[in-house]
Amino acid sequence: MERKVVVTGMGAICPIGNTVEEFCASLKAGKSGIGPITQFDTTDFDVTIAGEIKDFDPGLWMDKKEARKMARFTQLAVVAAAQALTDAGLMGEANTEGKRPVKSNPDRTGIVMGNGIGGFEIVTESYKKLFDAGPKRMLPLTVPMMIPNEAAGNISMMFGIKGPAFTQVTACASGTDALGQALDMIRAGRCDVVIAGGTESTVVAFAVGGFQMLKALSTKRCNEPTKASRPFDADRDGFVIAEGSGVLVLESEEHAKARGAKIVAEFAGYGATADAYHITAPDPTGTSGANAVKLAIADASLKPEDIQYYNAHGTSTEINDPTETKMLKMVFGDHAYKMKVSSTKSMTGHCVAGGGGIEAIACILAIRDGFYPPTINLDNPDPECDLDYVPNKAQYGEINVAASGSLGFGGHNGVVVFRKYRE
Repeated sequence: MERKVVVTGMGAICPIGNTVEEFCASLKAGKSGIGPITQFDTTDFDVTIAGEIKDFDPGLWMDKKEARKMARFTQLAVVAAAQALTDAGLMGEANTEGKRPVKSNPDRTGIVMGNGIGGFEIVTESYKKLFDAGPKRMLPLTVPMMIPNEAAGNISMMFGIKGPAFTQVTACASGTDALGQALDMIRAGRCDVVIAGGTESTVVAFAVGGFQMLKALSTKRCNEPTKASRPFDADRDGFVIAEGSGVLVLESEEHAKARGAKIVAEFAGYGATADAYHITAPDPTGTSGANAVKLAIADASLKPEDIQYYNAHGTSTEINDPTETKMLKMVFGDHAYKMKVSSTKSMTGHCVAGGGGIEAIACILAIRDGFYPPTINLDNPDPECDLDYVPNKAQYGEINVAASGSLGFGGHNGVVVFRKYRE
């Protein structure tokens, strides 16, 4: 019999909240976290806005000396993991080294973190020192700070976790695929507990400049940033780059019940496919993306009409939004017009690899609190995007099953399904 996997803890830090409950309140209020970029000088940039985290202080969650050895994407992941472990009741007491050993069996506890590009600010700073002053002036920890696996590595060290510690790199689908890999690890009996999700910090000149050259970012509304991210709207002109991390504590049901854990939701299913089409654009037929949704629903032993809410990838780009709409129609048929679909990126911006974890949490909160997060800035719907995207204001109602999809550069498609927990 397949092991049931449940969610017992959540941690989030993103442009609309530095905790899960702040994030939840912002979703219900339809609050935008987009504003002028403060992390670098945008004088020569067409793009001057992003979804930045406000008042971020890693010292609230870890030793400041340890934090200085981490790139920002790693700091975000460690903070979100600390929140999730605390929420799950698995955070241990601080030892003499300032570490907080996890309260589960460390050898049966694993980590899977999604990340796209690692510590870009470390790359930028070290390249500048290399070219300006030579290799001996580079940051001593350049390599261990910049590589994508260091989020998982630091979580392992911070919380004494000795099971598998993996990093999933599938661009914007990384966080979602990390959750799917964690689901499989618990079902297979390799771990009893897995800390999983995604993290990204891309509000740096190198990343913004690169995405700007791809013509992927919104430039029309830099003077009114809260209006810039507008998924499914006819006046959209690109996505808004953002940063953040979302992490779940996942456990086998038997392990969670044995320790008397609070179970938030069941992690019911996962599906993944590849487009085999283009390095940056989704397959316009939507076929492979649709197959990922179908696989996730089948994995959850559900039918398409069981899905009540779908958190779309919804980037606010010209190509993604109608393609994703077509994809959903292929899967759900007439039910596509009955269920609620929304893009929380309208509020957070696009947190890249961090988005999958953050948006999974949005689905779980929707189930927990009985609300549909809105798609804000949906003022002039694109005729090709004709589903119910919960425009501008949250709606309320009982939700038993929710799904979230992520589509990444390279044609990666990942979908996860959560359901209300019942014994």
